[in-house]
Amino acid sequence: MAEAEAGMAAQPLGLRERKKRQTAMRIWRSALDLFLERGYDKVSVAEIAAAADVSKMTVFNYFGTKEDVLLGPMEEHVSDAADAVREREPGESAVAALRRQFLVKVAERDPSIGLSGDARLLQMRQLISDTPALARRMLTFQMRSVELLAEVLAEETGDRLLAGVAAHQLVAARGAVILENHRRLVAGDTVEEMADDCAALAERAFDLVEKGLQGYPAKA
Repeated sequence: MAEAEAGMAAQPLGLRERKKRQTAMRIWRSALDLFLERGYDKVSVAEIAAAADVSKMTVFNYFGTKEDVLLGPMEEHVSDAADAVREREPGESAVAALRRQFLVKVAERDPSIGLSGDARLLQMRQLISDTPALARRMLTFQMRSVELLAEVLAEETGDRLLAGVAAHQLVAARGAVILENHRRLVAGDTVEEMADDCAALAERAFDLVEKGLQGYPAKA
């Protein structure tokens, strides 16, 4: 839940936009409650709308599909890796940029990398794993993250092949640390217990990738 709420959070907004965000969050919360109680496949969009006290059309206006109701907020993080590389400082490698971004998220206890003690977030993760349609959608998010990062690297280097190779390695390293965070949460560890270990694990993961990429590519 905290991850999705973080995904929906934004800079200070006007009244109209705040109301839209509040409606979106109410729909999301209502959907999650129903999904956890009865299972994803046994809940209809009409039932989500009724629980959120909105029309069925409003649900579709905000989210598009039933999958989007649950996973839409997470999709906002698909470009995180590409953004880190695109916005890095001159002379900084792609690995260094992703490492720096990830360590900031660790320091902030960012739910998007699995650092949240919210029990409902763990239940949601299990729901996603147990629901083929949702699991496939999460895999699509991962592949899109690779594609976006590869596009940034290819624009800089002109070499789409090596850009793709590098993007796969970087996203995989990042994802492995996030999966370990989720595993530890399920095992009962607290976020504070995990934070230092997570930072150290991220350093090791990105160091391993960096040895192979050797500074690829330093930004001009």
